[in-house]
Amino acid sequence: MEPRSGCPINAAIEVLGDRWSLLVLRDVIFGDRRYFRALLTGSAEGIASNILADRLVRLVEAGILTRGTAARGQRARYSLTEAGIQTLPIIYALGNWGLDWRPGGDELRGRQQRMRDGGPAFVEELMDELRVRHLGATPGPHDGPGPFDRLDATGTPPGR
Repeated sequence: MEPRSGCPINAAIEVLGDRWSLLVLRDVIFGDRRYFRALLTGSAEGIASNILADRLVRLVEAGILTRGTAARGQRARYSLTEAGIQTLPIIYALGNWGLDWRPGGDELRGRQQRMRDGGPAFVEELMDELRVRHLGATPGPHDGPGPFDRLDATGTPPGR
């Protein structure tokens, strides 16, 4: 898919600029929802099945996700590519803006606050864990719970 102009901001917005694409990525990243049904039923915003199907196709075509092959009667699993993992800092920045400028419930803001408190190093740690989960990278050494376990400790429901 060729962007309408050579502007890198335009090119990024053409892939990520609608609310559903970013929310699908949020649910894949934070909720580890990797199957169509889990993405459909797990979205707090209530995405319609036709919109979800369209966004998954777009994200695969843009190289943000891959779609595993599924034999007849099996479900296809979606995985982040490195480009998809690199959207985490964008989602992090949007979440920080939302913490500062938009209202919301404390429970649903907990994960973002934990990420903010951890800063860029914590975001890098999350990205490394995503590489393990989605790209089969070798896990790095760490003491104690992993980054996603620490996020879950905030009491925030996964994928919210």
